[in-house]
Amino acid sequence: MTRDDERFQRATQPPIVAGLPDAPGITAAMGLTPGLGVHLRGLADEVLVHDYPGATLRRAEREMIATAVSAGNDCFYCMDSHAAFATELLARDGDAVRTPLVDELKLGALSGFDPKMRALLHVAGVVRHNPLELTAADVEAATSAGATDGDVQLAVLIASAFSMYNRLVDGLRAMTPPTTEPYAEPAQRIAEHGYSGGPVASAARTG
Repeated sequence: MTRDDERFQRATQPPIVAGLPDAPGITAAMGLTPGLGVHLRGLADEVLVHDYPGATLRRAEREMIATAVSAGNDCFYCMDSHAAFATELLARDGDAVRTPLVDELKLGALSGFDPKMRALLHVAGVVRHNPLELTAADVEAATSAGATDGDVQLAVLIASAFSMYNRLVDGLRAMTPPTTEPYAEPAQRIAEHGYSGGPVASAARTG
Protein backbone atom coordinates (compact mmCIF):
# COMPACT_ATOMS: atom_id res chain seq x y z
CA MET A 1 0.00 0.00 0.00
CA THR A 2 1.41 3.41 -0.96
CA ARG A 3 1.45 6.44 1.32
CA ASP A 4 -1.31 7.97 -0.84
CA ASP A 5 -3.41 4.84 -0.37
CA GLU A 6 -2.85 4.98 3.38
CA ARG A 7 -3.85 8.66 3.45
CA PHE A 8 -7.06 7.96 1.55
CA GLN A 9 -7.88 5.04 3.82
CA ARG A 10 -7.40 7.22 6.90
CA ALA A 11 -9.58 9.94 5.35
CA THR A 12 -12.49 7.53 5.06
CA GLN A 13 -12.54 6.84 8.81
CA PRO A 14 -15.29 8.74 10.62
CA PRO A 15 -14.86 10.18 14.13
CA ILE A 16 -15.40 7.57 16.83
CA VAL A 17 -15.96 10.02 19.69
CA ALA A 18 -19.30 11.82 19.76
CA GLY A 19 -19.69 15.55 20.25
CA LEU A 20 -16.62 16.71 18.33
CA PRO A 21 -16.63 20.12 16.63
CA ASP A 22 -17.12 19.98 12.87
CA ALA A 23 -13.45 20.63 12.16
CA PRO A 24 -10.54 18.61 10.80
CA GLY A 25 -7.51 17.26 12.59
CA ILE A 26 -6.19 18.99 15.68
CA THR A 27 -8.68 21.84 15.25
CA ALA A 28 -11.37 19.41 16.43
CA ALA A 29 -9.52 18.94 19.73
CA MET A 30 -8.83 22.65 19.96
CA GLY A 31 -12.51 23.38 19.64
CA LEU A 32 -13.55 21.17 22.56
CA THR A 33 -12.93 23.98 25.07
CA PRO A 34 -11.63 27.55 24.67
CA GLY A 35 -8.68 26.78 26.92
CA LEU A 36 -7.55 23.81 24.86
CA GLY A 37 -7.39 25.98 21.76
CA VAL A 38 -5.31 28.62 23.53
CA HIS A 39 -2.86 26.19 25.07
CA LEU A 40 -2.45 23.80 22.13
CA ARG A 41 -1.75 26.70 19.77
CA GLY A 42 0.50 28.31 22.35
CA LEU A 43 2.56 25.13 22.71
CA ALA A 44 2.98 24.96 18.94
CA ASP A 45 4.22 28.56 18.92
CA GLU A 46 6.72 27.84 21.70
CA VAL A 47 8.31 24.82 20.02
CA LEU A 48 7.96 25.80 16.36
CA VAL A 49 7.85 29.60 16.06
CA HIS A 50 9.22 31.62 18.97
CA ASP A 51 12.90 32.15 19.62
CA TYR A 52 14.27 29.43 21.86
CA PRO A 53 17.31 30.05 24.14
CA GLY A 54 20.52 28.86 22.56
CA ALA A 55 18.86 27.17 19.58
CA THR A 56 20.05 27.54 15.98
CA LEU A 57 17.24 25.63 14.27
CA ARG A 58 15.24 27.69 11.82
CA ARG A 59 11.46 27.54 11.73
CA ALA A 60 11.47 25.37 8.60
CA GLU A 61 13.77 22.87 10.30
CA ARG A 62 11.54 22.73 13.36
CA GLU A 63 8.57 22.03 11.08
CA MET A 64 10.59 19.27 9.44
CA ILE A 65 11.08 17.61 12.83
CA ALA A 66 7.33 17.88 13.47
CA THR A 67 6.71 16.33 10.05
CA ALA A 68 9.11 13.44 10.73
CA VAL A 69 7.58 12.68 14.14
CA SER A 70 4.06 12.74 12.69
CA ALA A 71 5.11 10.50 9.81
CA GLY A 72 6.60 8.04 12.29
CA ASN A 73 3.28 8.01 14.13
CA ASP A 74 1.33 7.65 10.86
CA CYS A 75 -0.71 10.77 11.63
CA PHE A 76 -1.52 12.01 8.14
CA TYR A 77 -3.18 15.26 9.19
CA CYS A 78 -0.16 16.39 11.19
CA MET A 79 2.36 14.99 8.72
CA ASP A 80 0.79 16.69 5.72
CA SER A 81 0.02 20.00 7.41
CA HIS A 82 3.50 20.47 8.87
CA ALA A 83 5.13 19.32 5.65
CA ALA A 84 3.20 22.11 3.91
CA PHE A 85 4.30 24.60 6.56
CA ALA A 86 7.94 23.52 6.22
CA THR A 87 7.74 23.83 2.44
CA GLU A 88 6.30 27.34 2.64
CA LEU A 89 8.97 28.45 5.10
CA LEU A 90 11.76 26.99 2.97
CA ALA A 91 10.46 28.95 -0.01
CA ARG A 92 10.37 32.15 2.03
CA ASP A 93 13.93 31.50 3.20
CA GLY A 94 15.09 31.15 -0.42
CA ASP A 95 15.88 27.51 0.33
CA ALA A 96 13.28 25.77 -1.86
CA VAL A 97 15.99 23.42 -3.14
CA ARG A 98 15.56 21.50 0.13
CA THR A 99 11.83 20.92 -0.45
CA PRO A 100 12.34 17.31 -1.71
CA LEU A 101 13.73 16.48 1.74
CA VAL A 102 10.31 17.24 3.23
CA ASP A 103 8.74 14.58 1.02
CA GLU A 104 11.47 12.13 2.02
CA LEU A 105 10.60 12.66 5.68
CA LYS A 106 7.12 11.32 5.00
CA LEU A 107 8.76 8.06 3.97
CA GLY A 108 11.11 7.97 6.93
CA ALA A 109 14.23 8.86 4.89
CA LEU A 110 16.94 10.96 6.57
CA SER A 111 19.91 10.37 4.28
CA GLY A 112 19.61 13.67 2.39
CA PHE A 113 20.09 15.82 5.48
CA ASP A 114 23.33 17.25 6.82
CA PRO A 115 24.84 15.45 9.84
CA LYS A 116 23.49 17.97 12.36
CA MET A 117 19.89 17.76 11.17
CA ARG A 118 20.10 14.00 10.70
CA ALA A 119 21.29 13.60 14.30
CA LEU A 120 18.48 15.80 15.62
CA LEU A 121 15.90 13.90 13.58
CA HIS A 122 17.30 10.72 15.10
CA VAL A 123 16.93 12.15 18.60
CA ALA A 124 13.32 13.11 17.83
CA GLY A 125 12.63 9.67 16.37
CA VAL A 126 13.93 7.88 19.45
CA VAL A 127 11.87 10.10 21.77
CA ARG A 128 8.79 9.48 19.63
CA HIS A 129 9.27 5.72 19.85
CA ASN A 130 10.53 5.32 23.42
CA PRO A 131 12.13 8.24 25.25
CA LEU A 132 13.97 5.97 27.66
CA GLU A 133 15.93 4.59 24.71
CA LEU A 134 17.55 7.98 24.10
CA THR A 135 21.19 7.75 25.13
CA ALA A 136 23.97 10.16 26.01
CA ALA A 137 25.67 8.91 22.84
CA ASP A 138 22.69 10.08 20.75
CA VAL A 139 22.94 13.53 22.30
CA GLU A 140 26.73 13.62 21.90
CA ALA A 141 26.37 12.68 18.23
CA ALA A 142 24.07 15.66 17.72
CA THR A 143 26.30 18.14 19.55
CA SER A 144 29.40 16.80 17.79
CA ALA A 145 27.63 17.46 14.48
CA GLY A 146 27.09 21.09 15.44
CA ALA A 147 23.80 21.06 17.35
CA THR A 148 23.55 23.23 20.44
CA ASP A 149 22.01 22.14 23.73
CA GLY A 150 19.02 24.28 22.75
CA ASP A 151 18.67 22.40 19.47
CA VAL A 152 18.64 19.05 21.26
CA GLN A 153 16.14 20.36 23.78
CA LEU A 154 13.90 21.51 20.94
CA ALA A 155 14.13 18.13 19.22
CA VAL A 156 12.93 16.44 22.42
CA LEU A 157 10.20 19.05 22.96
CA ILE A 158 8.90 18.83 19.39
CA ALA A 159 8.92 15.03 19.42
CA SER A 160 7.02 14.97 22.69
CA ALA A 161 4.51 17.66 21.74
CA PHE A 162 3.75 16.12 18.36
CA SER A 163 3.35 12.64 19.72
CA MET A 164 0.58 14.21 21.83
CA TYR A 165 -0.91 16.14 18.88
CA ASN A 166 -0.82 12.99 16.76
CA ARG A 167 -2.64 10.98 19.40
CA LEU A 168 -5.27 13.66 19.86
CA VAL A 169 -6.02 13.66 16.14
CA ASP A 170 -6.10 9.91 15.62
CA GLY A 171 -7.45 8.96 19.04
CA LEU A 172 -10.53 11.03 18.24
CA ARG A 173 -10.40 9.91 14.58
CA ALA A 174 -10.75 13.57 13.73
CA MET A 175 -11.47 14.29 10.08
CA THR A 176 -8.39 14.04 7.85
CA PRO A 177 -8.31 15.33 4.25
CA PRO A 178 -7.70 12.72 1.51
CA THR A 179 -5.19 14.97 -0.29
CA THR A 180 -2.57 17.54 0.69
CA GLU A 181 -4.17 20.46 -1.16
CA PRO A 182 -6.13 21.89 1.81
CA TYR A 183 -2.91 22.76 3.62
CA ALA A 184 -1.52 25.22 1.05
CA GLU A 185 -3.50 28.27 2.14
CA PRO A 186 -3.06 27.72 5.90
CA ALA A 187 0.68 27.31 5.28
CA GLN A 188 0.87 30.93 4.15
CA ARG A 189 -0.99 32.11 7.23
CA ILE A 190 1.17 30.05 9.59
CA ALA A 191 4.33 31.38 7.95
CA GLU A 192 3.09 34.94 8.44
CA HIS A 193 1.48 34.80 11.86
CA GLY A 194 2.44 31.59 13.66
CA TYR A 195 -0.22 29.52 15.36
CA SER A 196 -1.86 31.96 17.75
CA GLY A 197 -1.70 35.19 15.77
CA GLY A 198 -3.43 36.46 12.64
CA PRO A 199 -6.83 35.43 11.27
CA VAL A 200 -9.08 32.98 13.04
CA ALA A 201 -7.97 29.37 12.65
CA SER A 202 -9.49 27.24 9.93
CA ALA A 203 -8.72 24.05 8.03
CA ALA A 204 -5.17 23.22 9.07
CA ARG A 205 -4.13 25.54 11.86
CA THR A 206 -1.78 23.06 13.47
CA GLY A 207 -1.44 19.41 14.30
